[in-house]
Amino acid sequence: MSIKAVVWGENVHDQTNRVVADIYPGGMHTCIADGLNEDARISATTATLQQSEHGLTEQRLKDTDVLLWWGHAAHGDVDDAIVERVVEHVWSGMGLILLHSSHFAKPFKRLMGTPCGLTWREAGERERLWVTSPNHPIAEDLPDHFELENEEMYGEPFSVPEPMDTVFISWFQGGEVFRSGLTYKRGAGSVFYFRPGHETYPTYHDTNIKKVLNNAVRWAYNPQQRRTNVTDAPNTPVENALETIEECGPKLHQDGEEGYK
Repeated sequence: MSIKAVVWGENVHDQTNRVVADIYPGGMHTCIADGLNEDARISATTATLQQSEHGLTEQRLKDTDVLLWWGHAAHGDVDDAIVERVVEHVWSGMGLILLHSSHFAKPFKRLMGTPCGLTWREAGERERLWVTSPNHPIAEDLPDHFELENEEMYGEPFSVPEPMDTVFISWFQGGEVFRSGLTYKRGAGSVFYFRPGHETYPTYHDTNIKKVLNNAVRWAYNPQQRRTNVTDAPNTPVENALETIEECGPKLHQDGEEGYK
């Protein structure tokens, strides 16, 4: 069976900016999904901000192995209830890939627990990405470095938690560097942040970028059965303890009473 990926896009500048529309006639989300579908092991579909429940119903997320997220202008328009739904599915085992300006997306900030801030400059400068973890699955079949002729600059410091792996580091023509490919584990879910992808440049048409995203989807895929009730904190009664114990001392909670969250 193929890996079921959903590419979520806010689909704002795709519709309102002529430069973006000319580069991505069907929307950035469609271009990304088309690139993923070039890999026979992946079956990618799309969802957008404008759809009911942002296209991310409970059933849709249950059926999603890996969710890719691209947002920029409309982070605040994403319903907090949908954010919590996405986060709980990541904790349960769904993979999540955050693209470019999605460092400020609500699900990423919720999962990181940090501001996720950085410095930036929109000048169409050259970006050189160096593979810093050459044996990582996300770097499979990539050269030791590759370039994007025009991109938006992101610079350090990047206020995110220390990652499991730094797969890529970017250098920019203006001199800045940036940790541009970071992996995390959150609950049972694998999370990857990948920096390139400013909407006014044809980044998602690039062969190496497509390879990174295809590799990342396969890396983030968790074949195990999705965990359930990940936010529960059950009160385990004395009689269910593995070893025989005797209650002693005063109690705050009654048997079976829910704890505080």
